[in-house]
Amino acid sequence: MTGLTGRIVLLTGGTGGIGFASARALARLGFDVTVTGRDAARGEAAVAQLREHSGNPHISLLVGDLTTRRGVDAVADAWLVRGRALDVLVHNAGLMPGALERNEDGLETGFAVNVAAPLRLSHRLEPALAARARVVTLTGGEHPSKLDLDNLQGERRFVALSLYAHHKLVMMATMRELARRWSASGRTVNVCYPGQASTAMTRAVTAADLPGPMRLLYSLFRWMTREDGGKSAEKASRSTVHLASSPDLEGVTGRYVDTRCRDRSWPKAIADMSTCSAVWDVVAPLAGVEGFTALNRNPAMG
Repeated sequence: MTGLTGRIVLLTGGTGGIGFASARALARLGFDVTVTGRDAARGEAAVAQLREHSGNPHISLLVGDLTTRRGVDAVADAWLVRGRALDVLVHNAGLMPGALERNEDGLETGFAVNVAAPLRLSHRLEPALAARARVVTLTGGEHPSKLDLDNLQGERRFVALSLYAHHKLVMMATMRELARRWSASGRTVNVCYPGQASTAMTRAVTAADLPGPMRLLYSLFRWMTREDGGKSAEKASRSTVHLASSPDLEGVTGRYVDTRCRDRSWPKAIADMSTCSAVWDVVAPLAGVEGFTALNRNPAMG
């Protein structure tokens, strides 16, 4: 364990897949790591593994459900009551439901986790963010060439993988707008693309989840996402760890990096900042964060 001992990170969805690999890598760098997960037993088992694999005892679990506003708020409140400043907030949790379902807030559950939760959790944890805190969010899927805000939550057409990719594009627009809003604050907001990995989510994809033409390649997709003992997830975690820990990114915001941690242009559909602002105006009310602009840091948290 070397390097950044003492820095504190909260990483959502860290009990498996890319999140687990990212948490392990950050723990090995000396971060004080808290991961979120929906299941207490699975979460505690993951934490035990993380401690064993990293040699770092400063790893803990925060049980929480990010599919609803109430769940996001519970995670935020559980952190805030600790009175600890956050150096890094990683939005890793993702969801790709196989069918259209809505949560208690009336939101499609994939949209709730992939788009609304990162924005709302950033908002709720704003008072705890340290002066030079980093917010890192993972994207995924093959980003569509156009935004379709009329099908934001599968209102007109539900194809699981296509909607997931669109959600991630919408999330990127909101995070890019958040980076703009916080540009003078010292906090940074960046997005990374981890690449393809074998995870519980990708292994659960069925042929029906794919767009029509891709169904012909389902056997290839299954082969690409076959169980590999976590090797692909470890590789996919590199861009997250880079954005969370690299000294070269101190104070750098509004970046999008690829699987090799290289700067990339934002997808064409959201290349114009006016588009990102327009997407924000649609998403913020759905996430319940209207007026989320100014930082209100609690001085007691550093």
